[in-house]
Amino acid sequence: MSAAAAGGASGQWGRTPEGDPGAIERALGAVGPERWEAYEELLRALAGGQVWMLLWHGTPGSPDAQYGNMDISGHGYAPAVTSPEQLAASGWARAHEVIPGAEIAAALFRTRWGLWLNPHAPGGGVGVPWADLRRIALGLDRLPAGPLQLSEPQVHAPQFYALLEQQAGEVRPLRALRRAWVQPVLGEPYLAIGLDLYDTSPPAVEAARALVQRAAALAPEGLAVSTVAVADEFDPVALWMRANARPFFDRDAQYGQPQAPAPYPPYGYSPQPAPGHQGWPQQPWQGYPGR
Repeated sequence: MSAAAAGGASGQWGRTPEGDPGAIERALGAVGPERWEAYEELLRALAGGQVWMLLWHGTPGSPDAQYGNMDISGHGYAPAVTSPEQLAASGWARAHEVIPGAEIAAALFRTRWGLWLNPHAPGGGVGVPWADLRRIALGLDRLPAGPLQLSEPQVHAPQFYALLEQQAGEVRPLRALRRAWVQPVLGEPYLAIGLDLYDTSPPAVEAARALVQRAAALAPEGLAVSTVAVADEFDPVALWMRANARPFFDRDAQYGQPQAPAPYPPYGYSPQPAPGHQGWPQQPWQGYPGR
């Protein structure tokens, strides 16, 4: 689908964000390898700001409008600039669209495209992988900051697990339960319980979450417990569980071999392209499905 059909020109994506127009550029100036707090500030600025998307083909609102693209280490990014001044500095001679950061994030992550900011800048700019665009779209405070360290839990919580297994059979939509220990790059680690459901309707999801909430009363003091839908094809914890975590409750009692996961998303700060990268722009990007 074309860029125009997915959102159109400035204004068709919703109200232009209010706030500090220079926040994104100031945040970009502070970002660097391992500077996770600065990267989080960039994500917050992007969520509340706007970007100038570079159109490889067509004009804003036209049916044939298409964004440019970049390929960085096998991952796709759509290039953007952060201000009229940066647009002029880029030398971009084709059309562009001004779009709220939160809305372009919501559109791009669903087809696993990231956003590359100011690729013309010295050093090559900064990329925001699609997994972080997902965090912007769904809420930065709701999802853990990557990159994540994921492993089998080593927490001793026999009462918690016993109650989960005992009552899981009574939750009919629940096929299986998995688990992972999640260490975000910022924030406290937590125990994630994966919900593998036959039925993903809101009542079924709520019933499974209520089960985990009841069992959490018997978890060791200070242990944070969260849930994740194993079927979520965009959640990095769910992808890890599907590839690595054998169910500790399985209604079908057929463990088998772990299924192949979707490609694990790049997550967290993406540095400038390595020397010899394909550069920007490349061939026209064919657009992305509508929201």
